[in-house]
Amino acid sequence: MTVQTCLTIATSDSGGGAGVQADLKAFAAAGCHGASAIVALTAQSTVAVTDVFELPPSFVVSQLDAVFGDFDIAAAKTGMLFSRVLIETVAAYLEGRGVPLVVDPVMVASSGAKLLQDDAVSTLVERLFPLATVVTPNRDEAVALAGGEAPAAELAERIHGLGAAAVIVTGGHGEEAVDHLFDGHGHLEIPVDRHDIAATHGAGCTHSATVAALLARGATLREAARGAAETASAAVARGLVELGSGEGPVDVLDLRSKGAR
Repeated sequence: MTVQTCLTIATSDSGGGAGVQADLKAFAAAGCHGASAIVALTAQSTVAVTDVFELPPSFVVSQLDAVFGDFDIAAAKTGMLFSRVLIETVAAYLEGRGVPLVVDPVMVASSGAKLLQDDAVSTLVERLFPLATVVTPNRDEAVALAGGEAPAAELAERIHGLGAAAVIVTGGHGEEAVDHLFDGHGHLEIPVDRHDIAATHGAGCTHSATVAALLARGATLREAARGAAETASAAVARGLVELGSGEGPVDVLDLRSKGAR
């Protein structure tokens, strides 16, 4: 069986818990080879994001050229894109390529750090949402994008109305532990096992990367949404609470079972 290649277009997390690092681990756990185009670097730990360095758009394009020129990309996802210029660069490159695309509208880190500049939100909606197979905001991001509080079904419908073909509002942090999928035709609620563990760093990245990987392997969107909910929940359950002094990283690779001491 051919191993499919998934691409993450996102930001590096120097602490290894979220961002590109989390995406690559999730791709591998789902049985895909992971490629990456890094748009920015963060100085980041489990406690805080202390600095962000944007890469030049020309270098982002060079990475994308290298990857698309050598691999058959079965699916892609975007994560933290940080600025209007970076979003425009990525959107312009992806237009017309027809690659299944998962857009994770990363706006705020689990530590509370702001990861999307104010003037970039409208660009994200206008340029990337129309290219997306599915957009995967958590509840806080969904409320911000939809313009106010509402039940998850309504939030998903509002974001769909902004140009996204389908929306999964993830519910791991909400009052109800339910992911809500709306594909423009129908709604699907996916119950999520909730774990009282202080190790959720990278859960959203793991979820969206798993959606991309399952789509790459031929799953339907509903199958991918269910699989990603299960994978992200299990990764939190195995979370590495002993690492770092803040919210520990999720463990999608089940490292303890591999003999970690």
